[in-house]
Amino acid sequence: MNKNLLKNTIKFEDNSVLQLVCGIYHANLNLIEKKLNVSLTPKGNEISIIGNAENILITKNTLLKLYERAKLTDIIEKNDINSIINFMENHKEKEKKINNLEKVYIETQAKKIFPRSRGQLSFMKSLTEKELIFVIGPAGTGKTFLAVSYAVFLLISGKIDKIIISRPAVEAGEKLGFLPGDLKQKIDPYLRPIYDALHENLPYQKVLKLIENEKIEIAPIAYMRGRTLNNSYIILDEAQNTSAVQMKMFLTRLGINSKMVVTGDLTQIDLPSEKNSGLLDAEKNLKKIKNISFIYLSDKDVVRHPLVSEIIKAYKK
Repeated sequence: MNKNLLKNTIKFEDNSVLQLVCGIYHANLNLIEKKLNVSLTPKGNEISIIGNAENILITKNTLLKLYERAKLTDIIEKNDINSIINFMENHKEKEKKINNLEKVYIETQAKKIFPRSRGQLSFMKSLTEKELIFVIGPAGTGKTFLAVSYAVFLLISGKIDKIIISRPAVEAGEKLGFLPGDLKQKIDPYLRPIYDALHENLPYQKVLKLIENEKIEIAPIAYMRGRTLNNSYIILDEAQNTSAVQMKMFLTRLGINSKMVVTGDLTQIDLPSEKNSGLLDAEKNLKKIKNISFIYLSDKDVVRHPLVSEIIKAYKK
């Protein structure tokens, strides 16, 4: 063994949980080896790590966190491994925040959803603490998915009566009458990301039944006027494409025992140049209100294909 390399061994209590951590044919261990430039040797309920001191520490923390996660879920995905490694690399000296990575999660019928970045951790904590949350960040950071997932959790657990999800249909000018079909057929193309997030958390037929029973309502922002939304979880997606008037109208729908999440990407405003974004306007006017939280995500929080993060960085330049 190279004199500059060190060796450390971790022992785990439950061998069956450890097998889930290692993956089929040790695929998960192979990924960790490549990412962190270490050598891993599993034997029984132990894993030996060979590498430099810093990489051994990150690897050890990564394996321990994967082990804790494997106790809570029946699958470890490649993205889980990458996100935990990135988290560990960015928080080498912040053990308290590292521990929170496993303590905060959303549980739906389909799976447990854990934060995959520091920004997602802040967002998920705000979901439980605040009544109105603005989450602003680029594509691929999980804004809509996490907001919808928490909504599903609250609905299934009986803590709210209804989920209401809205999105400005800017491409159709919010005037949908000229499109063929009934209202659902007109707006479905603009609400597709919402349906995708719902189907990841609930069986397809369950989603249809909840929509049919009006437990889940999905509609353009134009149809929110004049309502008071009580005992509900309300999401406004793609909020950067609302006008200031629309944003004020939407926010003032908030009723008793309700929570509201507003998501948006200020780099993708599709409004005509003469219009001010309602999201920008809200950011300017509401930041000092105590029970309103503003969460900002960046390319570091992207959880899609790794190339998405690189694309966002390139366009920022």
